[in-house]
Parts: sequence; C-alpha cells; structure tokens
Amino acid sequence: MYLIFNRKTIIFLLIFSLFACSETSHFDDIRKSAMQGDATSQTLLGEAYANGQGVTQDYNKAFEWYSKAAEQGNVTAQNNLGALYGNGDGVMQDDQKAFEWYSKAAEQGVATAQNNLGAAYANGQGVTQNYQKAFEWYSKSAEQGNADAQKYLGFLYEDGKGVSQDYKKAFEWYSKSAEQGNAEAQNRLGIIYANGRGVAQDYKKAFDWYSRAAQAGNVDAQFTLGIMYYLGEGTSEDIEMAKIWLKKAADHGHKDAIALFEEVN
Repeated sequence: MYLIFNRKTIIFLLIFSLFACSETSHFDDIRKSAMQGDATSQTLLGEAYANGQGVTQDYNKAFEWYSKAAEQGNVTAQNNLGALYGNGDGVMQDDQKAFEWYSKAAEQGVATAQNNLGAAYANGQGVTQNYQKAFEWYSKSAEQGNADAQKYLGFLYEDGKGVSQDYKKAFEWYSKSAEQGNAEAQNRLGIIYANGRGVAQDYKKAFDWYSRAAQAGNVDAQFTLGIMYYLGEGTSEDIEMAKIWLKKAADHGHKDAIALFEEVN
C-alpha cells in the first residue's frame, strides 16, 4: 500500500512556486495556509513531510497534517493517512485504522483508496478476509484506470477468488495494467502466453512480455528470460544473453537463477 500524489497537488505546488512572494518561500506560504485551517494546504504539508520535499522527511509531522486535513474530509489526506497507519509510518501500525481511512476515501471515488481497500479485503488486513469484497473494490479502482488494481483483478480472475475463474478476463486485465507499464502484470502476460491460458500459446509474445518486465526490474521475468535465451524459446538461442539475464536475477537473490547461472558458466 502506498501514498498518492495527484496531479492537482503538483499543479498546486507549481502555482505556489511561481507566485510566492520574494520574502517567503512557497513552503512557508503553504504552512501558513495550513495553520489557518486550509485542508488542501494541510494535505500538501503532509505530502511534503512524507516525501521529504523541501523539508526533512518526518512521518510524525506528515501524520499530524494528514490527520487535520482528513478530519475535514480531504480525500487525498484520508487515503494517505490510511497508508501511514497501514505502514506504521509516523504512528503505531494499525490495520483497522488504515481500513477505516481507506474506506472513507474509497467511498468518495478515490481510485488509489479503492485499490488499497481491495488489498485490505484480499489480505484480511484490518477486516475479515473477503475475496468478493476485494473483487468489488479492485473492480471500481480498475475501471478508473488504476494499474495496480487492474493487475490484482487479473490475479482474482486467474485464481478464481471472489469471482468465477476466467483466464480470458485475467488476460484482459493484465493487458490493461501491462500497457501502463506495470512490470508484474507484464510478467503475468508472459506466463499466460507461455502456457496458453485464455489466449493461444505464443512463445514469441511470451518472450516480448517477459522482456518488458525484465527490463523494468521484475526478477522472476529476468530469470525466465534467461531460460528462454538458453533454450531458444520465443527467440534465437543465445547463451551470452542467457547469462546476462540469469546474473541479473541472481544478483537480486533469485535462488533458481543463482543455481542455473553457476551451471551455465
């Protein structure tokens, strides 16, 4: 689970940067506005402290300002406050509190909060595990274009959790997420093409998606890409390229990659 920093926030910061008076930094202007009770400024101040932007990172202060804004109904602050509770940053870790704040933001249509709420239900964090509820909230978030939710929706369809198993639907949602650059979804697409689940088996396309995921840093994809080069599946056999990708995966601690890399050398 993670914090969000939306476009409106970025635009707001840019406006402050451009128009803040010479005697006072835009950060001081935001702080002044926050202290006067402006919820948007309180959220911005929380984000600044949470991300260490223009100020030393301080989760305690981030928690303080997110709390003020969240109590006023700021949906970004509500989601981010949930993330602090979920991660135990600036406050004692509390999955129930995280769930409560995610719920407030999710009910108001915040896609990231809906994804976080889906994760809470899927993992039984702060609430009884319920895959049907997870499916419901992931769906809401995925329909808004959240790449993580699209990926998780693919997981649920592939595993038949909270919904009837449907490999074609899994493929569709993985594809949406993968096209947005989600490395884990790209790796899953590689697996689907390699196994021919929900789509015709195609090692070339499997290779292409494994390649994207591997280049984005997905360790499992790096290992599999090494094997495909080694065996010449979906691509020409290339032992040197196999070594390169196996080593990348091995350097990240992938045990099978470590063993195979030692074998091919």
